[in-house]
This record gives sequence, C-alpha cells and structure tokens, in this order.
Amino acid sequence: MPNSQLRIVIVGHVDHGKSTLIGRLLNDTGSLPDGKVEQVQEMSRKRGMPFEWAFLLDALQAERDQGITIDTTQIHFKTKQRPYVIIDAPGHTEFLKNMVTGASQADAALLVIDAGEGALEQSRRHAFLLHLLGVRQVSVVINKMDRVEFSQARYETVAHEIKEYLSELGLFPKAVIPISARHGDNIVTRTDQAPWYLGPTVIEQLDSFRQQQVSPDQPLRFPLQDVYKPDDRRILAGRIESGRLKVGDTLRFAPSGASATVVSIEAWNNPNPVLSAQAGQSIGVTLDKRIFAERGHIAHHDDAPPTLTHRLSVRLFWLVTEPMALGKTYTLKIATAEHRVTVEQVTAVINVEDLTSTPGKAVHRNEVAEVVVRSRSPIAVDLAADLPRTGRGVLLDGNDVVGGCLVIEAEDSASANLTEVSHTVSLDERAAANGHKGGILWLTGLSGAGKSTLAMALERALFDRGWQTFVLDGDNVRNGLNAGLGFSPDDRTENIRRVAETAKLFADAGVVVIASLISPLRADRARARVIGGDRFHEIHVAADLSVCEDRDPKGLYKKARAGEIAEFTGVSAPYEAPESPELLIDTGALDRSEALAQLLDYVDETLGKSSLKSGKELTYVI
Repeated sequence: MPNSQLRIVIVGHVDHGKSTLIGRLLNDTGSLPDGKVEQVQEMSRKRGMPFEWAFLLDALQAERDQGITIDTTQIHFKTKQRPYVIIDAPGHTEFLKNMVTGASQADAALLVIDAGEGALEQSRRHAFLLHLLGVRQVSVVINKMDRVEFSQARYETVAHEIKEYLSELGLFPKAVIPISARHGDNIVTRTDQAPWYLGPTVIEQLDSFRQQQVSPDQPLRFPLQDVYKPDDRRILAGRIESGRLKVGDTLRFAPSGASATVVSIEAWNNPNPVLSAQAGQSIGVTLDKRIFAERGHIAHHDDAPPTLTHRLSVRLFWLVTEPMALGKTYTLKIATAEHRVTVEQVTAVINVEDLTSTPGKAVHRNEVAEVVVRSRSPIAVDLAADLPRTGRGVLLDGNDVVGGCLVIEAEDSASANLTEVSHTVSLDERAAANGHKGGILWLTGLSGAGKSTLAMALERALFDRGWQTFVLDGDNVRNGLNAGLGFSPDDRTENIRRVAETAKLFADAGVVVIASLISPLRADRARARVIGGDRFHEIHVAADLSVCEDRDPKGLYKKARAGEIAEFTGVSAPYEAPESPELLIDTGALDRSEALAQLLDYVDETLGKSSLKSGKELTYVI
C-alpha cells in the first residue's frame, strides 16, 4: 500500500540533532509553507541567535526559551511515495513519558546518535524503550558527521557499538546512515563527503519501511470496547487485534468463559452484509443468545484461548518520580481491560547500559525492571512475544500513566481452569451477623517482643465478647500446615505466603485472624498485605533487642549466641522493622494489660460495631 500514511518516531539523546534532522526533512522535501524558513531566520536575527533548523518545530514559546523539545510533536509531510507522520519524541530525561507516548504509536523508528559522542546511556535507554514498546523496524542515523570530518573509521566504530547493543535486544537496524543534518548530507540527496557509504539516504530508508501489519492467521483476539443496544439487537463492538472471525463461529469470552455463536457482523457505513472480518477491523457482532460480556472481555476461539491468570511477570519502564514499591496497587490496562494489580515482587532491575540485572525492592524513575504483579480478578492475557496487542499494557496510578510494560510470563495456575463459585453469604451479612468485620491482625516483631502473649490475650478477650476470632501462631503453623518447610530464605517466604493465604480464608469467613509471626522481611510482609488486601493490618510489637534477649522465654537467644541456631533474627539475621504499620505497640514500655488495652482499642475502632455503622470497608470481593 504505497500511498498509506506511515508513522515514524525519531528518538535519541538530547542535543544529538533530532529536531534539526526533521527541519531538514521538511525543507528538503518541499513540505514547508512558503516563507517559513525566512520567517524563522528573521526571528533568530531579532533574538540575536544563530539560525537553527530545529526552530522550525518550535510550536511553543517555552521550547524556544529552553532550547530543548519538551513535548511530542507530530509533523506531517510527503515524499513521492507516500505521506508520513513524524513523531518528534523528546530526548531529555525529564520528558521520557512523552517519548513512550510517541513510540507506542509508531510503525518504525529512527534512532539518532551523535558521531562524536556515540551511544550514550540515554540513547541506549531509548533503544530499550523501542524494544519494550514493540517497535521492530528501526534504522540508526549517525548525525554530525561533519564534526568528525566524515571519518569512515569513526562511523564504523559507532555503527558497530550500537548494532551490537541493539542485537542483544533482538533489534536489527535496517540501515546505519551517516548524515549531517545541519548541512543536509544524506538526508534527501546523497553527499559526496562520504563516498565510502553505499547505503540509502534517510528518505530512501523511510520509503522502504512497511506499515505494521496485524495478522489474520494468528489466534483470534477480539477485545470488547462496548456493548450497544440501538434497537432490539445487542451489538458487541470492538477491534479485532489478531486473527479472524466469521458468521457462524462459536466465540468464547474470557475471563467469564461464556460462549455463543455469531449471528451477524455489523460494519459501519457498509450497506452490504458482512460475512467475515479480520485483524485490524473495527466491527460489532450479534450473538445467538444473551450472555454476560462487557468492556474488557476478549472473544476468542476455543482452540486457542488466552491465558487466564491472577499473577503476571512483566518487563516495565517506570516513568514517574515516586518509585514503584512492593505492596503498592496500580491499574493495569491491557487492550480494553483494566485490572487492579498489586506489586508482589521486583525480580530484577535492568541496567540499560550493559543489560545486566540485579534484584531490587523498588523501581525508580527511568529504570527498567522485571516485576511480578498479582490481581484479585482473573486477567485474560497473552505473552508479548506471541501476541503483542494483548501482551502489552500500561500501568496507571489514578489517571496518570506511570509505566509501560510487556507481559513476559503469565502463571496459568490451576485456578485458571476452574470456575469460581460465588458465595451466597456476603461479607456484609457475615459482619452484620457477627457484630464485627473480618480482618487480619498481623503481629510482627522480634522473638521475645511479646507477640504470642499478646495474640493469645487478645483472642481470649475477643472470644469473651462473642467475637469470631482465631490465632495463627508462627510456631503452631510450623508444626502442622507448614511442617514440611525449613528455614531457608525461600522456605521462610513460602511460610509467610501460606499463613497469609490461610488468614485471608478466615477473614473471608468473617473471622478476626490474629497472625503472630516474626516475619522479619518487609518484602514478605508486603506480599502478605497483597494477599490480605484492605483487611490486612500490620501491627509492630516492638521491643529493643536487649529487652527481648533479657526475656528470652524460649532460650533461643542463648542458643543463637552460642552458635547453635544459624540465621537467628536479631542476632545473625536482620529484622526489618515496619516503616508505617497501622499500629505500633511498645512492649518494652508498656505492661501486658496496657499493651492489650491499646490493641483492643484499635480493633474496636477498625473492626467493631462503630466501624459497621460508618459503612466503611464493608464491600469486598470474595
């Protein structure tokens, strides 16, 4: 389709010459309005500034004043072959969010690199983002060759460096073009400054790019955009992202599992009956029966379903100042679906310079990381490597985009093949019958701080009031539920997970669960909070190590000091105190009755009758 518009994103380090390149492209293809160049030259003269081709793109006064591009600008121009939209994405670190917005719309990309400086960290970061966003058609432009006297040796050094980096990402540039954007060399016309270069000019390379194609031969993915009822029909509308469908096909809808047969295909502004549709088309379908299907559901054929999962591994690029942290909840948007997901694990933070990775607990601005997120609702998803349209998404915090991500692993757990059975007794009913809400009181602290003592005293006090309550004590669960687990880091993490899952079931039943475990690591407690959701209350039972060691009710500190217990928390293994628990009880300063009174006051306020009357936190999903 030679006359179809192609979308090109131009990326690179700040000051490597992207805007200059675009200015020359517009000028040298005759795409500028008459007198535009003269107008900018006069403006520059009045300001006492040398003329820059980049000034042609300065739509905002702030851009001229700052001397850097601060927004994604779309520029339309034509060659003899076809029209283009060039997306000038900012190179400055502060504006990478706009670069992501631009690249996500592109069919192909030009990566601009300064011949003198080579591929700096920002250039590599932009290359990684192109990979992350699924842009596979990439060419490299080595700019400012005039400053290195069109040295073939320098060109080859920079070209080898960037091609080697891109190949590690699975990107293979169509061309590496030496240019001087300022003087117009190798942009539209070939320069005699580099007789050793036999490849295409920038325009020739642009004209060789192809539009991104969505394949009708892939599995069907038809995410629903909306359900319309114009008359007695019920039209399920959306865009087919991959595959094809036809009248008479049986469609199944994920994640509900409902199925129905296509009776008709509705196409806009098409008076003739439509019998089939394929990837790239926006359509509506009517079905032979009324089923539950809504925005975000994905229609597919039975023989090639998406993965249904509650747990995803994603590779993401973080865009905002506030870091992504364990236990934080965001909105994940994939296709038309939105899911609330919580960060369960930061598997690795990736160094974009050399692509090495290290474990982490948070992801900071402009970092790339591999992260595990968990959702309470089932997510219908594909791996980005298989079906990018339903394997690529964004994370939002409120209404703000905070990250872009690719799905690299989806845990197809046994639950994905089961049909969840809804309880006929709601949490509101349980709370009304019990006179209190269910909840998880997670008591954490050093051995000897008084967790078990306080937990058992609280259980007795609540039971005497007629409350439904139960203690999950760390030692007790290791004698039963977790008897097969040892004390390796992985086993300790699994111990916490199992207790949290068990506590969640108790809380679902309306019970006040008192979990008493050292649980020394913040990351493990954050995962427990993810599992428990809004009903999770972290309570730090605090006492100085010296106080705990003086008490030593089980003689464990004495054994640890003698070397008889390896990796003992507080002695040879760390305890990470909660940073912002819902409640802190200092058992070093309070006696047992005072500590219990403080804890009871908190429980009354958050789970008791007064909280029922307020109507707060009464709606949960089971």
